[in-house]
Amino acid sequence: MGDRDGDEGPPPGSVVPAVMTTPGARKLAVKGPLISTDLSLHTERSNVLVTYQGSPGTVIEAMVLKAFQNCIAVPHKRSEGALEAVESSLADKAVLTIENSSIGSFHQSYDLLLSHNLQIVQEVQMDVELCLLALPGVQKDDLQTIFSHPQVLLKTEHSDVFVAHDLAQCEYSLSNLGVSKKNVDHGAAGAEIISKQNLRDAGVIGSARSAELYGLNILECNFQDASPNITRYLVLAVTANIPNEYENYKTSIVFGLEEGPGTLHKALVAFWKRDLNLTKIESRPNRGKPMRTLGTEKQFNYIFYVDFEASVAEIPAQNALKELEAYPCMMAMLLPAAAFCKAKSLAPYPCVDVCHDTNI
Repeated sequence: MGDRDGDEGPPPGSVVPAVMTTPGARKLAVKGPLISTDLSLHTERSNVLVTYQGSPGTVIEAMVLKAFQNCIAVPHKRSEGALEAVESSLADKAVLTIENSSIGSFHQSYDLLLSHNLQIVQEVQMDVELCLLALPGVQKDDLQTIFSHPQVLLKTEHSDVFVAHDLAQCEYSLSNLGVSKKNVDHGAAGAEIISKQNLRDAGVIGSARSAELYGLNILECNFQDASPNITRYLVLAVTANIPNEYENYKTSIVFGLEEGPGTLHKALVAFWKRDLNLTKIESRPNRGKPMRTLGTEKQFNYIFYVDFEASVAEIPAQNALKELEAYPCMMAMLLPAAAFCKAKSLAPYPCVDVCHDTNI
């Protein structure tokens, strides 16, 4: 299920019930998640179908429409659902938020990388500008309540749901307004509430696209506390091609360590000896084996995610992974990147797309 170059929309009679067209571009946004009866949309269209956690008007939807010039953007309430759509052939790609320059890593995204049979095929970075929105005619002094989503992990019956933490990115700016805060799943949801209920004493932190969709005015652009406000997204698909050219490629691997001093150091030295630049190291509790015994003490047991700048098609990267295999303490825990690499890893992916847009 790779990218297709055609730019035609869904065929006549397709099962998409509500599609919005972005002006000036051949891009489509579906209002709800796809189900198994929608397979005809996937097999008969020429657009790439990209799923994401959120709804129309969210920042991540705007990123999808900007990064993929010919796509159908499909929202899901849960990131789990977006990834499952790709696994079940309902979509080509899924987008996962992995890190923000203001608030750090999205830890649950790392857990999802390990629990789904998908590979990273691309990284997209975007400078996100959050806006303060309200109904036409409303001024800042009129605001008593601000809608946005909090810096918390929302739980559902089936899985964790997490979002981009707009409140955390705008905490200082909000404190200057002296307003109360009301939590919603995302800024677009707050924009819809304000619009439908005609709330003239409420505002919402969201995207310019939310203002367009729900008839709101932008009271202030660049409302986040820090600029630039960069968010990293990972694009996932069932398969990834090993590149023939290596410039601007990353590879992500994950491994666990058995007990013993200096084992993480030994693992990382394998990359240092070959001048492979590590761009990210993230630790997460090992959910399958959360505790381990070290001497007479029980300690947390971690797995480690590592990003490095190289393709697994390159000899230095292959040798580094082979050295990791040689340690009896190493435990490979992810998808095979290629047949010639016994070590398990995510396939190399390009990280050259950087979207900077002050109107997201």
